[in-house]
Amino acid sequence: MASGFCENCSRLLRKIAAHLLKCCRDVCREIRDVFRDISQCTCFQTAPERRTTQDMHYAQLLCDAETELLSNESLHALHRLAASEDRDLQMTAAMYYLHLSHHLTSPLPDVFMEPVMALLLSADLDVQKTTSLCLVNLLVKNNVCKELVTEMGMLVPMLEMFQSGDATAQCHSCACVTMLASSESNREAVMVDGVIPLLALAKSYDPKVQQNATWALLHLTQSDWSTRILCEAGAIPVLALLLQSSDSKVQFHSCTALCNIAADREHHPKLLSMGGDFLLKSLLTLMSSTVQKEVLVSEGLLDEIGQLLHRHRSSPVIITHSCKIITNLCSSCMGQQAAMESLCLSGLLCALLSPALSDELLLHVTSHVHHLMACGPVKSNLALTITPEQVSRLVKLSGQTQNPQLSYNSVAIICKLEMTEEMIQLLRPHYVAMMSYLLVFLKNKDVKFQQLGIVTIFNLKKDGDFSSLLANSELELQLRKVHAQTEETRRLLQMIQPLSPSSVNP
Repeated sequence: MASGFCENCSRLLRKIAAHLLKCCRDVCREIRDVFRDISQCTCFQTAPERRTTQDMHYAQLLCDAETELLSNESLHALHRLAASEDRDLQMTAAMYYLHLSHHLTSPLPDVFMEPVMALLLSADLDVQKTTSLCLVNLLVKNNVCKELVTEMGMLVPMLEMFQSGDATAQCHSCACVTMLASSESNREAVMVDGVIPLLALAKSYDPKVQQNATWALLHLTQSDWSTRILCEAGAIPVLALLLQSSDSKVQFHSCTALCNIAADREHHPKLLSMGGDFLLKSLLTLMSSTVQKEVLVSEGLLDEIGQLLHRHRSSPVIITHSCKIITNLCSSCMGQQAAMESLCLSGLLCALLSPALSDELLLHVTSHVHHLMACGPVKSNLALTITPEQVSRLVKLSGQTQNPQLSYNSVAIICKLEMTEEMIQLLRPHYVAMMSYLLVFLKNKDVKFQQLGIVTIFNLKKDGDFSSLLANSELELQLRKVHAQTEETRRLLQMIQPLSPSSVNP
């Protein structure tokens, strides 16, 4: 049928129709592309039933025994579940990571660390605890790079977990921080925000939390820079107080950290400024704890005590408590060897030269030196290290007849000295003075004084010069008299019929 339009109008109408058709096709194509992109975005899946269905699919995928641990599918599922707002789905991802941490035998690919960060930022504390435990396992096995963990910002949520009030969360996060601090490149990041929270955790009433906090503080004392910051933040009083903890691991971590701090003389004023003898009393308390003394010895505690004695040889408090600590640590063979190699014994002998020491303190020092002389290695070492001034001091103290026990201790030390050629040369100038107090000992009615005098004379007679002085001297006459008295006593005792055991113990 013929059109009522002219050719020109028909042409224009055909042109507009073609244009409209093209526009409709373009719009349809754009709408289709937009909806395709939207359908692939998580924002499109806002319907709870749709989200739950797909997320449950990912959760089932992770739980499937046939799913490879480090496959792309598992990575995609972890991303989805970690980003979910559902606590149970987040926990599924956290448990998967925990499973990974137990069974992984090679380093975890870096791309798998991104969901870990999301899980650490979860609003659910149980998810955070599980994730932090997984991270501890991975760090312990070196299956993740410590530097990468810090670079990804994971230190921040872990430090925030310190304030959770949950002991388990605090322990896990603290263990993570400790492992990170073991890397020198991470130590600065830990020091910036972690020192004060760690010191606060160290004061916790929970022993497990204290263990982890002091473990972390111990790692931070392994460099001069971090140790200085710790001391400025007030770590020394906290660590000293923890020496009195009822938990042996807390005691060990604290004591070792203090040893590391004491290795730098810069910190000695702070160590000694806590008021009186607080630190030494705390160390003394440690001696009666369940901590293995060999561990304390291996950490160099005796070395520190020896140096302390040499620097403060006139301090009664330091000398008194140092004596007890040294004696306690020398109860083992390892302690005796360490004492021989340290400055402890020479420090005690140097203390004897101080004019500021009272007779009571001198008695205390000589008593402990005498006790240490019973240890073979210490006894041998003393003969090599004792100085002429110290020998003279011991001889002078041996003549303190107004203080019999001080005199006895001093003679007992001299008696145990090995009569080497060097020792004989040191003692010879004092033979006359020694014979004088030995005569007093032999005349003493207390048998222990007589016996010590006899043993000392026997030891000194190894030198021919002393034997010559002894011949026909008053000391020799007294020695014969003691011998005669002893023989008479022995003869009288033989006249008495020994009592039978039954009559003694009816």
